[in-house]
Amino acid sequence: MARPTHRVLTLLELLQSGGTRTMAELADRLGVDGRTVRRYVDHLIDLDVPVESVRGRYGGYRLAPGYRMPPLMLSDDEALAVLLGLVAGRRSGLMTAAGTASETAAAKIRRVLPERLARRLDTVLESLAFTASPGEFAAPETAVLLSIADAVRHRRPISIRYTAADGRRSERTLHPYGLVAHSGRWYVTGVDSEIGEDRTFRLDRIADARTLPGSFEPPAGLDPAQRVLSGLAKAQYRHEVVLRIQGTIEQIRARLPASVATVEEPPSAGGTYPGTEGWLRVELRVERLDWLPPVLASLDRPFVIERPDELRGLVVALADRLAASARRVPPHA
Repeated sequence: MARPTHRVLTLLELLQSGGTRTMAELADRLGVDGRTVRRYVDHLIDLDVPVESVRGRYGGYRLAPGYRMPPLMLSDDEALAVLLGLVAGRRSGLMTAAGTASETAAAKIRRVLPERLARRLDTVLESLAFTASPGEFAAPETAVLLSIADAVRHRRPISIRYTAADGRRSERTLHPYGLVAHSGRWYVTGVDSEIGEDRTFRLDRIADARTLPGSFEPPAGLDPAQRVLSGLAKAQYRHEVVLRIQGTIEQIRARLPASVATVEEPPSAGGTYPGTEGWLRVELRVERLDWLPPVLASLDRPFVIERPDELRGLVVALADRLAASARRVPPHA
């Protein structure tokens, strides 16, 4: 026969699964009568677990937000999911500045796992391999992340203190459209209200985010992720490259993703090149050009370099090296 303490913890687990649980449902799941259920609820309230009653035909009990986290009851599968999520989050770099928080959270769960479940977890972790190296990115402050997320949800402007890549500091007013996680970093995209233009900011470079009075309406059909990728593709680097490539957007995107290049139909398709049908204009900004010739070769599509001329020489040099290697005869055994 289950002990009262066990039933109280089972009640907590049922309430933590979400929604309102009726008295009849709880009594049936716990194997007790309604009066005993109320006594168990009182035990939880004495432990500062925020249980509230819901009146009416479909009333019962549910958990309300409290001033602190109540004891968290997790099933075996839930515990494994949380721990694996923490491992993956650390590897990808998508953690907040309180980097030890994920480690201490994992340690707390790990300490209380039943031995059989701990063995299952160890088996998974020992056999798990990642194709990418661990993320080593600067993480955003938790308060900054939460403040911006709240402003996005409620469409409120925010004031941010930002440090650019060159070390310049500024204070800006932003209408934030969305938070985006990309390649191990957090970004916020929106409109800089002072200049009236779209801007993308890295959260780890934001020292403070403060919600301002007022509200705004984001554009219809907004895609924050696409805006971040376009912003990264248009970032200012040493070289501005303009190409014409004959192929489909899908073929080009296979080697030049949206975070690297913009792809669009040319303003005037006629008369520029022989057989101009299917030619797309590709623009990208890069710090170095030496990686582009192999990428263009791997596309295996006709292309024309509009600028810079320096890229032409690099492509010709790669072609000469490839041709020389193709003509090379292997030595006799």
